[in-house]
Amino acid sequence: MRTGVGYDSHRFDETRPLVLGGVAIPDAPGLKGHSDGDAVAHAITDAVLGAAGLGDIGVLFPDTDPAYAGADSIELLASAVRRLRDGGFRVVNVDATVIAERPRISPHAEAMRERLGEALGTGAAGVSIKGKSNEGMGWIGRGEGLAAIAVATVTPAAGDGA
Repeated sequence: MRTGVGYDSHRFDETRPLVLGGVAIPDAPGLKGHSDGDAVAHAITDAVLGAAGLGDIGVLFPDTDPAYAGADSIELLASAVRRLRDGGFRVVNVDATVIAERPRISPHAEAMRERLGEALGTGAAGVSIKGKSNEGMGWIGRGEGLAAIAVATVTPAAGDGA
């Protein structure tokens, strides 16, 4: 088994819709970013790629490439998982935490687990999503944006007996 860690953060952007874990979150400002700004999917993509030693999201999907402008980050995650499988690995599970004063994550966590589990090939059972506050401290506490951190476990595909 191998483990990877991913992190992403974005400033809020009132002109964009908020998408986290592939789920549209109503009544909240969106996130600045070259793609759709989905910090949860970005952190998970980095964790999965890191676990397999395949680089990071910026190498695979550079923000200098106009092809990824406004891209659906769940599609980018699914593409990274295909690369992982081509390299002989499969995702076992992912644990992600969103650090934000707003929005509340718990009402959307199950939908995120479903959407992410589909892209990861684990199903919802292989995904954990949690929300935590920064208790009013720092840039997150001031409501300037949010951050996400993720840990992914992968295993050689042949190692599961399949």
